Amino acid sequence: MKALRNYLNRIKPNFEPDGKLHAFRSVFDGFETFLYTPNTTSTSGVNIHDSLDSKRVMIIVVLALMPCLLFGMYNAGYQNWLAAGATEFPFWQLMAYGFLAVLPRIVVAYVVGLGIEFVVAQWRREEIQEGFLVTGILIPLICPIETPLWMLAVATAFSVVFVKEVFGGTGYNVFNVALVTRAVLFFGYPAQMSGDKVFVSTNSICGLGFDLPDGFSGATPLGQIASFTGGNLELLNLKGNPVSTWDAFLGLIPGSFGETSTLAILIGAVLLLATGIASWRIMLSVVAGGLFMGWVANVFETPAYPASFLDPVDQLLFGGFAFAAVFMATDPVTAARTNPGKYIYGFLVGAVAIIIRTYNNGYPEGAMLAVLLGNALAPLIDYCVVQLNVSRRMRRQRHTAA
Repeated sequence: MKALRNYLNRIKPNFEPDGKLHAFRSVFDGFETFLYTPNTTSTSGVNIHDSLDSKRVMIIVVLALMPCLLFGMYNAGYQNWLAAGATEFPFWQLMAYGFLAVLPRIVVAYVVGLGIEFVVAQWRREEIQEGFLVTGILIPLICPIETPLWMLAVATAFSVVFVKEVFGGTGYNVFNVALVTRAVLFFGYPAQMSGDKVFVSTNSICGLGFDLPDGFSGATPLGQIASFTGGNLELLNLKGNPVSTWDAFLGLIPGSFGETSTLAILIGAVLLLATGIASWRIMLSVVAGGLFMGWVANVFETPAYPASFLDPVDQLLFGGFAFAAVFMATDPVTAARTNPGKYIYGFLVGAVAIIIRTYNNGYPEGAMLAVLLGNALAPLIDYCVVQLNVSRRMRRQRHTAA
């Protein structure tokens, strides 16, 4: 590592403003700050230095996502084996299959997103921010496993440019970039993204896995509910066996790559809460909003809206609700900032997610749109909370003066 540090110090002058490679200064700075903590300090004014900089925050979030990524690898293989009628599930083969399935999507997301950020940073003569370290891994996790790579590239580019860079880059975006990528895919390519089999990998990869027949349907539990036409509502796995609450908690069900396992998501939540990266107020209120609205829907259950038959706890386990509560709604850039506002924002996200899921059979998810709506309303929520506090203090001052 010392040799690498010395090498970087030796070539660094080439990337300074007067160096022959000054056009790539932002690129060099991005790689250097990724490998090493900058040793430059402020020379004027009063400054408070904290060891927990944005790079470390992003790395902690990436580590918190690792359980979801690793389980997603296993589940991608497991669903392919299950759909093929296999009776044995070799662990390492399933993991290798999932790794090969998701690797191209991670590469595409990072190449496209970081490539745009490098170009924009160089154009603006700014440092490259670390925000896409998290976004680049979130995008493959919240997308169906069979999302075409070119679609992923187009949606990622659109989101990075029009949702992040036009607002000023990391820390200035109004909406969650990864969720907008998912929204662009869903609404921009409905014919390719609305089918059931996109949630299950249907082809063998490098000799691993099985080629499933054309027309195969790998409907998620929420997809089965949306297409329910009457009778007894029974959710089935790809082998035709009933899906239990335990299966949903573990994540052994079809779904977007990293969203199925509530257990893996909870492991990530513990790390985020222990390090103080994510807000427990938002997580708690999202769950509270989901449970409350799930209970209301269940009390007024009706065959016209099959999702209303779901138990409130099952509402939290299916789809991307848990993932949104832990990793999406808690994004500090797009969420509410005030403590009372966090409760309101989180409850709104949780409740709206269940409302959309239950009462819109054409869109059986809900979490994505709920978080984006919460992002749009977060500044207004904070504004109202601050104004309420100001009004309360003014009344208190007038009362004291009187």
